[in-house]
Amino acid sequence: MWHFHHLCPKANKFAKQLLFSVEASGKKVFPDFHTAWHFDDKVGQKYLLDAIGAPFAPAHVFYSKRDALEWASQTVYPTVFKLRNGAASANVRLVRSKSEANRLIRKAFGRGFKQYNAWNSLKERYRNYKLGLKPLWVVVKGILRIFHTTKFARVAGREKGYIYFQDFIPGNDCDIRVVVIGDKAFTFKRIIRKNDFRASGSGVILFGREHNDDETVRLAFETSEKLNVQCMAYDFVYQAGKPLIIEISFATIYDNIQWVPGFWKRDLSWHEEKIDSCGWMVENLVQSMNIKD
Repeated sequence: MWHFHHLCPKANKFAKQLLFSVEASGKKVFPDFHTAWHFDDKVGQKYLLDAIGAPFAPAHVFYSKRDALEWASQTVYPTVFKLRNGAASANVRLVRSKSEANRLIRKAFGRGFKQYNAWNSLKERYRNYKLGLKPLWVVVKGILRIFHTTKFARVAGREKGYIYFQDFIPGNDCDIRVVVIGDKAFTFKRIIRKNDFRASGSGVILFGREHNDDETVRLAFETSEKLNVQCMAYDFVYQAGKPLIIEISFATIYDNIQWVPGFWKRDLSWHEEKIDSCGWMVENLVQSMNIKD
C-alpha cells in the first residue's frame, strides 16, 4: 500500500509503474491500476469519465494550436483553463475572453507552463495566513520559492504541447467532495474563495450532513462501481440542480476527517459514527485477498 504524493519528484517518476508492475505479478496493491492510472491527470480523467457516461462537466482538449484557436473563436466565455496536473486549485484559472484564451493557447504550444507558479503560490499562502490557516513561516517559504523553485518543478519540466479547457458552471458558491471507499462514503462542502470561483484548497469547509444530499452520494457510488476503483474522491458542482463531476482523485487530505459526523453505506443509509478512512482501505484490500480473520 502506497498513498504516494503527486508532487514528490521520485514518486512522480516511478510510483505508478512500480505499483502496476507488482499488480501484474498477481499481488494485490493499493492503489491498483483502475484506481490510480489517471491520478493527477485531468486529461486522462476527461477521457475516462466521458467513456463511461459519467455526469462530467464538459471539457475540451487540443493537441494542435490551430484546432485550439478555432475552438476559442467560437466558444462561450468565461471558460476554465487547467493544466493536466495540480491540486488545491493550482494551475486553474478563469478565462474571460477570446484574447486571453489565445494567449494561453500560444503559450501552451510555445514555451509552455511552469509546473509551479511561485507568485500564485505566494498569494495563496498569504491568503491562508490571513485566514489563520497557515503560520507566517509558510509565507516566508513562499517568498523564497520565487528565487528557488521546487525540486518537483525542476524534475518535471514545463507542461506544453496540449491545452485543456473545462466549461465554467455558473451559480455555485461551493463544491461538494464525496469520498467513496468500498461500500462507504463521506462528504463535505468546500466554500469558494472570496472574489473567486475556486473551492478546492479554500480552507473553508462545512461538515454537517445537511450540507449534502443523497443523490450526489448515490452518483458517486455508481461511478466508483463503473470505474472499478478501490477509493475515489469526487468533486461536484451543480447545474440546474443536477450534480456534475469536475475532477476525481484517489488521494485526498485526511486532516479534516475528524470533523465529519458520519458516513453513508451503499444503500444510502446514514451512520453517525467516527470515520476510519485508512482502516477502511486496509479492510477492503484484505477482503479482496479472501483472507479470513
